Amino acid sequence: MPEGDTVFRTARRLDEALAGHEVTRFDLRVPQAATADLTGAMIHGCTARGKHLLLRIGEHTLHSHLRMDGAWHLYRRGEKWRHPAFKVRAIVGTTDREAVGVDIADIELIPTRDEEQLVGYLGPDPLSGDWDAARAADRLSADTRSIHVALLDQRNVAGFGNEYAAELLFLRGILPTTPAAEVDTTALVELGARTIRANRERTDRTFTGVNLPGRTTWVYGRANRPCRRCGTLIRRGQQGADPTRERVTFWCPNCQR
Repeated sequence: MPEGDTVFRTARRLDEALAGHEVTRFDLRVPQAATADLTGAMIHGCTARGKHLLLRIGEHTLHSHLRMDGAWHLYRRGEKWRHPAFKVRAIVGTTDREAVGVDIADIELIPTRDEEQLVGYLGPDPLSGDWDAARAADRLSADTRSIHVALLDQRNVAGFGNEYAAELLFLRGILPTTPAAEVDTTALVELGARTIRANRERTDRTFTGVNLPGRTTWVYGRANRPCRRCGTLIRRGQQGADPTRERVTFWCPNCQR
């Protein structure tokens, strides 16, 4: 599942492959931008803001959000794609490389000057150069909802998704239903920043320190299996800002109180 670390790595790969090159192919396969053509424009770079990708081309920004299944793939020019063409939503090519956006739910082209209209609402990002841990902790503490819901609200902290919320709360020994105002948010934010910064350098995300299949998480995806620390069966529930945005939660009833 793409979270802030995945998006950061994607932005870095796109930036390294495309920045400083001229666009030779530009194809957006979404109705609202299907006629857009930036062929001949210079690619200035790609950056991540939380879970958002911003690919800056000429005076425009190609904004994408990977959601659950989206991904950007890089190919050598003329190389055969490893996915069906009907899944492709965007193609940005240079003389040597092609960036192909697959299964991307949200993609739009805007003037670069209007970027803040899309991402200005985001809270502090632990993978950005202007990370402000104190502001992130304050925003979480001020949230009147449960800590799990508060962590997923990108207005509080940008980049943490459901897997991070479950794992960070386990590591801090906090039940997902605990009111955010009762949590040591400073310690939680510091742990989250350290963890996501470590994972941004890994191909496969891990919270246990073990990079083997099936052993990378403490509670996430492990409902009804023994806790790796105490042996108690991991529980599963649902929480959300409202019934239409509920997410699956995982916790150990013994280790988290």
